[in-house]
Amino acid sequence: MLQLLVVSLLWAFSFGLIKTHLGGLDSAFIAAVRVALALAVFLPFLRPRAVNRGTALRLIGIGALQFGFMYLAYLAAFPLLAAYQIALLTIVTPIFVCFADDLFERRFRWAPLLAAAVAVSGAGVIVAKQPLGRAEWTGVALIQVSNLCFAFGQVLYRRWRLSQPAVRDRDVFAWLYLGAVLVTVPMALGHVHTGLPALALRPDQVGVLVYLGVFASGAAFFLWNQGAARVSHASLAVMNNAKTPLGVAVSLLVFGEKTDLTRLLLGGSLIVAAALYAQQIEARGK
Repeated sequence: MLQLLVVSLLWAFSFGLIKTHLGGLDSAFIAAVRVALALAVFLPFLRPRAVNRGTALRLIGIGALQFGFMYLAYLAAFPLLAAYQIALLTIVTPIFVCFADDLFERRFRWAPLLAAAVAVSGAGVIVAKQPLGRAEWTGVALIQVSNLCFAFGQVLYRRWRLSQPAVRDRDVFAWLYLGAVLVTVPMALGHVHTGLPALALRPDQVGVLVYLGVFASGAAFFLWNQGAARVSHASLAVMNNAKTPLGVAVSLLVFGEKTDLTRLLLGGSLIVAAALYAQQIEARGK
């Protein structure tokens, strides 16, 4: 679970960085750059013969869903919502993770959903401050599409990975990013009307894009999917929410935003309780 916590910390910086530095850039362009950089990181490690052609196509499809369509929807919501609202709306991802896993297993269990619900409550206590306005509902819908893509993508990869213990993640991970590139690059090119967005980038925007692509997308997603194969789906559901309280802490300490310390402590306690409960579920093998 330590891997998932490290990834959540990397992601916690993303909300503020995107909102404060990448405003005005086309969301599809940002998505394409992120996954293209991530692909560049792992392309040297790709071993095409590690899996057959059918499996490679399957991984490309998973990557298109988990990274490609997810980023297109997620980043398109930033012009419509505040960063804290986006953080809030991602707290339902654990519910989608639990439902996705139980759907594939053709079962329904209350215990993992309870752990996810407690985590959702904790994250909600921290970031929920006011109801969403009518103009923000499009952003809400986009984030939910993003949540669905991310949840089903990681569950699909986890299930495949558990069935292929001899395959190393680094040997095949470029296939996932290739799938994301195949989805995002055509979309970005379709949004380019005059000139290339890259020609007008400020140095700080270049730096943020490199961070998002190499670390938050490249290394982070690799560690996340690798860690996802090592924990129960209950623990995976809970850790999907760790980025929310961490994002609030980063906003408070790094970006100088205001927050309610009481909310932070209370919500953080609920997240920890949910994580401990999820570990108990995993230990019992339920």
